[in-house]
Amino acid sequence: MRASRLVNLLLLLQTRGRLTAAELSEELEVSVRTIYRDVDALSQAGVPIYAERGPGGGVRLVDGYRTRLTGLTPDEAEGLFLSGLPGPAAELGLGTVVSAAQLKVLAALPPELRARASRVTQRFHLDAPGWFRSAEAVSHLEQLAEAVWDARRIEIRYRRADRVQNRVVEPLGLVLKGGIWYLVARSNGEFRTFRASRVEGVTLTEERFERPGDFDLATHWTESTAAYERDLMQVEIEVLVEPGAVEHLGEMVGESVRRTMKRPRRPEADGRYRIRFRHESVGWAMENLLPLGARVEVVSPDELRERLVALAAGVLARYGGGEPTQLSGSPPAASAPGVRA
Repeated sequence: MRASRLVNLLLLLQTRGRLTAAELSEELEVSVRTIYRDVDALSQAGVPIYAERGPGGGVRLVDGYRTRLTGLTPDEAEGLFLSGLPGPAAELGLGTVVSAAQLKVLAALPPELRARASRVTQRFHLDAPGWFRSAEAVSHLEQLAEAVWDARRIEIRYRRADRVQNRVVEPLGLVLKGGIWYLVARSNGEFRTFRASRVEGVTLTEERFERPGDFDLATHWTESTAAYERDLMQVEIEVLVEPGAVEHLGEMVGESVRRTMKRPRRPEADGRYRIRFRHESVGWAMENLLPLGARVEVVSPDELRERLVALAAGVLARYGGGEPTQLSGSPPAASAPGVRA
């Protein structure tokens, strides 16, 4: 345990330069006193490390000192190669860079770790798109990635449902979710999300912009998608569900809807559970509930009940030889999660 901590301390100083004992203790989750003992141990082992006291002081290595120690454990070596995403990296124009980096890491690893790291790629594979869905073709992904790297303002031609708009944006990051790329950017001082496949043209300007100092892409994405899902759930639905269909109901409506569910501990007098939840629309709720058939009864809203009755009557008429009932108002086209541009 201590040997691993000493290596981590050494690598922290090598990558970040001077750090205070308090900063090191927070990073390594030990006391400041332990940090000073570790510094003494490294110094006695011949590592050119020293601590300076007073304002501007801290722990540092002698300028120019580099170590070839990686400190990688077998699990860390495997994890490093598991995190490589050759498909997305290639889409960003980084496929050869990732391959070259992995080769260099392999060459630097001891033989026993090299073997374990290499076999990870033979046992695990990431296929990002969902079933029955291919990855979207994104014509300008490399240009978007270049603009993100260089912090350059760009003008994009963005296709919305009814028109194509020209926008000047400051690209802050790219996110791959469910096989779909999204561009997170600042436009007119506001953070917005654009579906990358809808970008029909990119013009890189010569203007640089300063990234917000407190902006973290992962945090922003988590918070913005959670807010989007909350805002999307506008329809209040109440159903009576047979006990054996409760779990199936949760599977049919999906995770976002399932998080809004309110289920009582005890069933009604007839044994069914009264469950309330929020959904995106009446149309999509109908699509989710249809496979459950008579095991679920809609209590409200009335519109959802009426549409299910009309659909059932149409099916009976079709197979019974009568005139089918016309059902209007099919579910709307699915919107892209997180896109509020």
